[in-house]
Amino acid sequence: KQWYQRRVAITAGIESGKAQGATLETGGQRFGDKGYFVKPTVFSNVQDHMDISTTEIFGPVMQVASFKDTDEVIERANNTEYGLAAAVFSKNIDRIHHVTSALKAGHVWVNTYNVLVCQSPFGGYKQSGFGRDLSEYALSHYTEVKCVTTAIPQKNS
Repeated sequence: KQWYQRRVAITAGIESGKAQGATLETGGQRFGDKGYFVKPTVFSNVQDHMDISTTEIFGPVMQVASFKDTDEVIERANNTEYGLAAAVFSKNIDRIHHVTSALKAGHVWVNTYNVLVCQSPFGGYKQSGFGRDLSEYALSHYTEVKCVTTAIPQKNS
């Protein structure tokens, strides 16, 4: 049931993009007749106010957008209530450092995407969750810290 609901939510996001005027470049429909798969989907002509730009679809849906300069990219990327992850593709190391430090996202990949290792914390900023999974940071979810302070009278022996 949960996979069916996930596919329904992804499909609703795709339909919203089409209804709001984004251009569907490829995909956008179910893949195969078994399971709950959706074809990888790419939209262009997406405006920042559209639902597919402001919500976390959690499916194989992406948008391609143009921009004038790096500062515009950072401003637009941060102008959302979410901040789970981001990716930067560049050969310019100065630009990489500038953009990765300015992005309000919990995980930023550089020249790759969706690489998760257990030693690196994963989690979002803003409305994309709290805390971290993976790494030693995740251990705080499973522990309760307690401090006990005891005054011990002077020993008389």
